[in-house]
This record gives sequence, structure tokens and C-alpha cells, in this order.
Amino acid sequence: MNQPPKLPLRFFRWFCHPRMLDYIEGDLIEVYERNFQILGKRKADWRFIKDVLLLFRPGIIRPRKPYQNLTPYGMYKSYFKIGWRTLLRNKEYSLINTAGLALSVTCCILIFVMVKHHMGFDDFHPDKYRIYRIVTEQHRETVSYVNSVPSPLGMVLRENHTYGEKVARMFHESNSVISYERNGEKQLIKEPNGFAFTEPEFFDIFNFPLSRGNIKEALEEPNTAILTERLAKKYFGDQNPIGQVITYDNFLPFTITGVLEDFPSTTDIKPEIFVSYNSLKDFNPWLASDDAWGGISSGMFCYTLLRPGVSAPEVEEALAPYVKQFRPESKNVHHYKLQPLTELHFDGRYGGAMERSDIGILIAIGIFLLLTACVNFVNLATAQALKRSKEVGVRKVLGSYRSQLFWQFIFETAIISSISILIALVAGILLVPYVNDFLNTQIPVNFLSDGTLLLFIIGLDVLITLLAGCYPALILTGFKPVAALKGKLSLQQFGGFNTRRSLIVVQFAISQVLIIGVIVIMNQMRYANQAELGFDKESIVMVKLGNDSLNTMNTLKNEFLRLPGIEKVSLCYQAPASDNSWNNSIRFGNDSEEVSFRTNMKLADADYISTFDLEMLAGRNLTPSDTVREMVVNEAMLQSLGITSNEDALGQMIYANGGTMIGPIVGVVRNFHDRSLHEGISAALITTASSMYSNFAIKINGNSVKATLEEIEKLWHAQYPDKMFEYAFVDDSIAQFYEAEDTLLKGIQFFSFIAIFIGCLGLYGLISFMISQKTKEVGIRKVMGGGVSHIIWLFGQEFVRLIIIAFLIAAPIGWWFMSRWLQDFEFKITLDVWTFTMAIGSSLIIAALTVGYQVIKVAYLNPVISLKTD
Repeated sequence: MNQPPKLPLRFFRWFCHPRMLDYIEGDLIEVYERNFQILGKRKADWRFIKDVLLLFRPGIIRPRKPYQNLTPYGMYKSYFKIGWRTLLRNKEYSLINTAGLALSVTCCILIFVMVKHHMGFDDFHPDKYRIYRIVTEQHRETVSYVNSVPSPLGMVLRENHTYGEKVARMFHESNSVISYERNGEKQLIKEPNGFAFTEPEFFDIFNFPLSRGNIKEALEEPNTAILTERLAKKYFGDQNPIGQVITYDNFLPFTITGVLEDFPSTTDIKPEIFVSYNSLKDFNPWLASDDAWGGISSGMFCYTLLRPGVSAPEVEEALAPYVKQFRPESKNVHHYKLQPLTELHFDGRYGGAMERSDIGILIAIGIFLLLTACVNFVNLATAQALKRSKEVGVRKVLGSYRSQLFWQFIFETAIISSISILIALVAGILLVPYVNDFLNTQIPVNFLSDGTLLLFIIGLDVLITLLAGCYPALILTGFKPVAALKGKLSLQQFGGFNTRRSLIVVQFAISQVLIIGVIVIMNQMRYANQAELGFDKESIVMVKLGNDSLNTMNTLKNEFLRLPGIEKVSLCYQAPASDNSWNNSIRFGNDSEEVSFRTNMKLADADYISTFDLEMLAGRNLTPSDTVREMVVNEAMLQSLGITSNEDALGQMIYANGGTMIGPIVGVVRNFHDRSLHEGISAALITTASSMYSNFAIKINGNSVKATLEEIEKLWHAQYPDKMFEYAFVDDSIAQFYEAEDTLLKGIQFFSFIAIFIGCLGLYGLISFMISQKTKEVGIRKVMGGGVSHIIWLFGQEFVRLIIIAFLIAAPIGWWFMSRWLQDFEFKITLDVWTFTMAIGSSLIIAALTVGYQVIKVAYLNPVISLKTD
């Protein structure tokens, strides 16, 4: 017989009325047995717990010993009724507290699921603490970090050393066009995550099981592939995918030999198609060779499962000699490092999605929001204490104990806390899809099935009730009955001003730091979008080539030029500014050694300079050619070479790509930004090399962009009917350089709103407290001749002083943080006084709007009413 969970069963036997225990328990066990057979043990256990909790209600709970003629249930019911009526009677107070707590708890829930999501990356692999990825530190004039390695490194580690129990290489090609047949029709689809040439040992290292096929044999033969169930369903529907053929870019076919179970969303292994590593030679012969030590191709990864007892430094020391053995004269000195699998997601140097410090910042933000919301609750609750002092006095005179009153006020807090959490839970469920879109994550939305989250929410409810409820409850229950009934309570009994003032200063200091951040980031983004880049980026579209046939390229180029909406066309490798660049080492003139700096190779035809409107400073343009004959360089190249005159560089020889590209300098162009404004302008070289072209750069007339694109696509498809038409505007590609900054800006704007809103609640609590204490003082001042403006300033000066103090704290902190942030940009704005003026100005306006209504209301209050004594 299957046994239900013991703890819930004991709990049921403890609370159930003895007369009902036997037959209700029998029904529970019977339902559990049925659920166990249908749903399995885990779900049956959860259903059993739910059923037990639903039975915990009046009529079933066993009677307890009466206390003052009132059962515990009756006492709690009384607490709930009194608390609920009190909250309904003070709707404004209840609404503000509920809104503040709900907003804070929503942020806490979202932060919790985000932290839980990110901390769970790749934790489902049994040997995760022995799995490492080999990465590269590149030491030139500066140190750069690459998550890839030379392709032969994995082979050397496997054949020459025994440190690794398993070693596997994988080359990941992203944004791949895949074709396949479905129902007799050819389909083309672009997979952003692409595919990966993978050695079979990869699946011995990682826990990615097959649902169909044999993992030991699936990738042994060339031109074989395995893919996830999701893609198998997407490509072939209900057909058996085994034996089906998929083709990369219409030239490299693969037969499917296995289907993987779908990957969890919490993995940094992105491809969902894995093909045999033996086929890499057909894709890129150089990359597949055993001699490809000359450079690193992005996407070439090497993973290893170390033997027990082997440390990462041992392996790093063993790999160090291969740098001198295979790259003896290179100025780009490699240092091969082992990166633990547990750090892949958290090391930004090697492409990690989030730093561990970011996790800490998120947790700190959640704690701050929760604490400030609780303290604001305390402020508002103690501001209400004066109104309830007589209620407390009457209850004490009638015989209520302090403990009874304490729990009554705790119940009121628990009602607000529970309502806030319910609102926050609904808001969190609704907001998670937007958070996923915003941060490009896959956080699950099924909150109610996440036991850890439910425990967190229950704990949060208890914590908020205690943090926010205890202090006001102690103050309210501590009143002396006589003093409360006579209205002779001192200010100290409600808590002094200093704590409230300090909180307001802290809240508005944080708000102003965030406002300064928003202003600076917005100005820097505006500067980046409007900066002069040194080339024309407007209305230029980059269209992918269909194949490498020179005749086809030139024919299509000429056809494009005949279209009325096209002004210029160039064949090239990439645009002047691109995140996909080819950096190479060169030898200059009669020098025997290569230079130490990297050179950005811009391979393009003779129309490149005119298409992008690069400014020629000396010499002439390139002569039309299909091979490398001449070179045009930028000013940064001459500066790096130590040449002061542009004319002096003309005629000098350059030897690039190991001496396979040779030509004289025939021209010098003005510097242009070849990357984002984060980086300086690189030494760049423009030369002709048709075998390296991958794009058409087409300058379109701005008045007919849409129609011209349609004509371009028609001509392109006429030449490449079996290919996918792909294009991107240069200005859109440049905007992608700043996606991280754009996300940061939106995040800071969001948290600025939250911080300002909570700060406003704190202001509202403080003004409510001040008004409750100064109502009679205001009446006396008005009787003595004080005007409305005088009364407004009486309250306003307090807040102006607090905001100025907050600004004096926030200004240096904001300046320090944003100065450090701007250091990541080689080209940036300067921090001026207007940034800080706008921050304090906006804070004063927000404060005035928050307290204005309350202050004006008391300023216009009839002094007869304010001086009246009950």
C-alpha cells in the first residue's frame, strides 16, 4: 500500500475532530491511492497536502479549551473582523500601505525568480564541478579575453596528456540558414542559434540525453546530425525525423541519426543542432586542420571533464609550452586558461550573461525596497496612532490585555501584507513575459508549481507582518489608558522625527543617484546616436551574398545599379563599423618583424570608399581588382606606425596575413569609427580581395527605401532561387552596439520609478505625522494672523532641507558611479552642472506634488475646527 506524506497526515490527525477522524482519514487515503495510480507520487503528495490544508476549517477542527469564553478560532475571527473594519474605515491609509507593499513585493518576487533562474544555469550536469571550458587570454599591447581556442588545442590535450577524462571540441556557427523537405516542398529557415560541429565525447561530458537513437554512434560518421525534439517537431511535424536530411546553406547536407530531449532553459549551450565534427573539413578546411594555430575563430570551443583530483592550474601549466611551440614569433601571446562550468554564466570577460556582482546588486535592491516599504508602513501606522489612542484607552479600561491588543494590530498588518502579496503574485505572473522579452531570458511563468517560490512568498508574508507590524503594535499597546483618553500623549510616544527624517534623506539620496544615472546614460546614448562616425551610415543596406562566384557577384551588382532607387553599390566583407571584423598582424616596409598592434582588415572593391563617403586625405582610391594589389589606410594606422605625414606613407609596402597579402599604400582616409564608442579607432586597411567578400553595401535613395528593397529582393532571388534573402541596415547594426546600455537605461528608469514612488510614500507618511502633531499649532498661528503662504512654508521648509541634504549625499555618489561608467567609453560626454541641477530640480517638484495636497488642505483648514477639543 502506498503511504501518503507522514507530516501532513500527522497534522491532520492532530487538528481533526475525534468524531470525524476515522471516516475522513479513510477518504483521504482512498483519494491519495487513486491520485498515486493516475498522477504519480509527486503530484499525489502535493494533492494530499492541499486536501489536508482545505480540511483545516471550522467544523472539522477539534474543539480547544475555551479562553475567556472565546475559542481561539473565535478570537482570531474577532481580530480579523476588527482589523478588516478598521482598514475599511481608513481607506486612504489602507490603499497607500497596500500599494507600497505590493509594489515592493512584486519587485522582490521578480528579483527572486531572476536570481533563482540565473543561479540554476547548467547545474543539472552530474559532474558539473569537474567540467571546464578552455579559454584564451590574448596578450598584445593590452590583454583581451576570448572564450575560444585554436582548433588543434583539444586534440593536443587529449593525445598528449591524461588530465582529462573526456575532451571534446565544438565549433558553433550561429545565424545559420537550414533547408529541409516537408511534404515534398523545400523549406528554408534561419536558426539564430545555428548548429555546431561536435565531437561525440561532448555528450559524455554533458547531460544531454537522446530520446531517439544511440548517442555512441550518432555522430561517428561524417555528415550526420542530431537535433532537439523541438526542432524535430518544427521541421518534420509528426514524421519520424531519423533518416531525414537537413542542409546548411544549400551545400552541406546532414542525415539525422538521433533526437535529443529538449534542453532546459537554464543552459549556456545554445545550439540545438549538432553535426559530426568530421564534417568540419568540408565547411572550413583550415579550421579542421591540425596546423590551425595561427588564429582563433570565434565559436571554436573546447570542453574537458577533468579526472578526479586534477586541478585547473595543473592543466594550464601543461598547456603553456604549446604557445612557444606552435606560435613562436607571434606578437599575440596566448595564455590558455580553464574556466569552470559553474562560472560560464557569470564571467563577462568570456561572454557570460551576468556577473555575480549583478546578482548581489539585485538582492540588495530587493532588500532595500522591502525594508523601505516596511518603514514607510511604520511611518503611516504611527501617524494613525493618535487617531486610535482613545480606542486603545477604551479597550484597556474595558479589560483588554496588552497581548490581545498587540495581536489585533498584528492581524491588521497581516491582512494588508497578505492582500499586497496576492496583488504582487498576480502582477509578477503578468510581468514575467515582459521581463523575459526585456532581458532576453526564459524565466518560467508557472509560479504556483514552484515549491521554492511558494515557501519564499510565505516567508515574505510572515517577515513583512513582523517587520512592519511589531513596532506600531508595541507603540499603540503601550499607551497609558488615562493619558490616551485625555489626549495627553507626548511626541516621543509616537517615535521621534529623526528616524523618519533619516529615512527620507536615504530614500531621496538613492532616488537622486538613479535620476543622475538616467540623465547621464540618456545623454551618452544621444551622443552615440548623433556622433560623427567618419562615414555615411544613412540608407545603406548590407545584403548577404548568395555564393562566392565572382561573375554572379559582378552581374548582380550591375543589375542593382540599374535600379532607379539605388545610388551606389560596393562588394565588401563588412561595413566600416561592424562587430564582425577580421583583425590581422602586418609587416611594414623593410621591417623584418610584424608590428605589435592589430589591424582591422576592410576587404572591399574600389567603390567602397565612395559608397560609405570616406574622406580621402592623401593619394588616391584603389584601382579596380579582384585580388590584393593596393592598399588604403586610415590615420590611426600611420599614427601607430609613427608616420607624421600622410604623403610620406604613400608607396610604402604592407605585408598582411602572413605575407599572402602584399601591396603599396596608395591612399590615406580620415579616421572612421570601426567599432562602438566604447573602443578607440583601430588601425584599418582597405584592399581588394574578391574571395573574401560576403556582402553588398547598397546606398538607397531615402525617398523610396521600401520599394527599392522589394526590387533588390526580386533581382537577388533571380540569381539565388534556393537561398534566403538577408539584409540589415547599417544604422540598425550600429544601434545594436549599445543594446546593453539601452537595457541598462530601461532598468534604471524602472528602478528610479520604484525608488521615487516609495520615497513619495515616505514623504506622505512624514507629512501625515507632522500634520497630526501640528494641527492645533496651525490653528493658533492662523488666529494670530499667519497667512496661507506662511503655513505652507512652515511644512515646506522641512522637506526642502531634507531634499538638499539628500542631494549633497547623492551628487558625489552619482558623479563617482557615472564617471566610472563613462570610463568604458573611449568617446564620451562630460558631466556638467546641468545634470545635477536637473536631478535636484526634479526631486523638489516630485516632493511638492507629493505633500502639496495635504499641506494646502491643512493651511486652509478653519482654525475653529483645528482648535476644537473633544
